[in-house]
Amino acid sequence: MNFDLTDEQKAVASLARDFAQERVRPRAEEMDREQSFPYDLVATMAELGFMGLPFPEAYGGAGGDTVSYALAVMEIARADASTAITLAAHVSLGATPFSLFGTEEQKQRYLVPLAQGKMLWGFGLTEPGAGSDAANTQTKAELRDGRWIVNGTKAFITNSGTDLTGGTTITAVTGKRSDGKPEISNLIVPQDAPGFSRSKKYRKMGWRASDTRELSFVDAEVPAENLLGERGNGLRQFLTILDGGRISVAALSLGLAMGAYDEALSYAKERRAFGRTISKFQAIQFKLVDMLCEIEHAKLMVLKAAWEKDAGRDYAQTASLAKLHAAEISRRVVNEAVQIHGGYGFMDEYPVSRMYRDQKINEIGEGTNEVQRVVIARLMGL
Repeated sequence: MNFDLTDEQKAVASLARDFAQERVRPRAEEMDREQSFPYDLVATMAELGFMGLPFPEAYGGAGGDTVSYALAVMEIARADASTAITLAAHVSLGATPFSLFGTEEQKQRYLVPLAQGKMLWGFGLTEPGAGSDAANTQTKAELRDGRWIVNGTKAFITNSGTDLTGGTTITAVTGKRSDGKPEISNLIVPQDAPGFSRSKKYRKMGWRASDTRELSFVDAEVPAENLLGERGNGLRQFLTILDGGRISVAALSLGLAMGAYDEALSYAKERRAFGRTISKFQAIQFKLVDMLCEIEHAKLMVLKAAWEKDAGRDYAQTASLAKLHAAEISRRVVNEAVQIHGGYGFMDEYPVSRMYRDQKINEIGEGTNEVQRVVIARLMGL
C-alpha cells in the first residue's frame, strides 16, 4: 500500500498552497466583511488551471485527476472557504454535468469555456420546498413548439448571478412516467433566457464572498435541444453529480479544519499566560493533538474517495463517509480553535471567527449530515 502522492499531485498541491497563502489569505477577512466576489482570484485560478483541473485537455481542461483536484480545493479552503466553494461548485456542479452527460455540441459550447475559467455556471437542484427531499421538484417544463417553457423557483444556487455566469442547469418536471411518478429532466438555461431572473445575493452566515441566489422562472423559454442527457433521467444524473460533489465538499471541510488548526497552533505559540506561552500547557497541547489526529484521519478518507473515483471504482459510499466525517471534524476543530483563542476568537479580526461561521454550511450542503447517514445506511444494505 503506497500513500505517496505522485509528482504531479504534489506540484498541484504546492501551486494551490502558494496561491492560497500569498493571494487569498491576506484578503479573506476583507472579502468576508464586504461580501465581495473575488473576480480577480477567479481569473488567477483560471490561469493556473484550477477551474478546469479534472477535465480533459481536449475540452479546455488541465487533464488532472480527482486527487489533484481535491488537494487544490483543500489548500484554497485552508485560506478561505468562500474562494474554495466558488471553485468547488464551478467544477463539481457547474461543469461536470456537461462533461458527464452533454452532447459533443454542448461540450464545445459550454464545457470548454467553463474548463478554461472564462465562464461560471449554476446547478439548480434545490428548491424552497425541495432540499433534502430532492425528488419533490416543483419546477415544471412543458415542451411547446420546439421550446421548453419553464416555471418555478430554485433556492441557494451558487455561482448563479455573477458577471461571469453563463447560466444554470436545472431539474424540472417534464411529464409523467409510466408508473405515474413525475418525469424529471435536466435543462440548460442560459442567463439571457426570456423569463429567467435572479434575486439579489442572500445575506449569509458564512461563505459571504461567494455568490448565492434564488432563481425564478416565469414562462422562461429555452430551445428543445437544451435538454441535458436523456429525458426523464434528470434526478438520476444529478444524484451521480452529487456523489462527486461530496468529495469537493469533504475536501473543502478538511481544508477549513486545516486552516483553523494552523491559526490555533500559531496563536498558542505566541499567546502568553502565567509567564509562558499557552502551548506549554497540557490542556492546550491535548486540544491541538486531538485536532491534528482528526484532520489526518479525515484526510485519508477524502483522498481515498478521490482515488476510488480516479480508479473507476464505485465511490458513492466512500464519498458520503468522507463528506460526513470531514464536515463533523471541521465543526469540532474550528470550535476548538476558537476556544484556544479565548475572547479573541470571538472577534472578527481573527480568522477563526470567520471560519466558525463558514464551517456550519458543510454539515448542510451536498446532503445534510442526516441525509448522509441515510445514504450510507442504504448503501450498507440496511
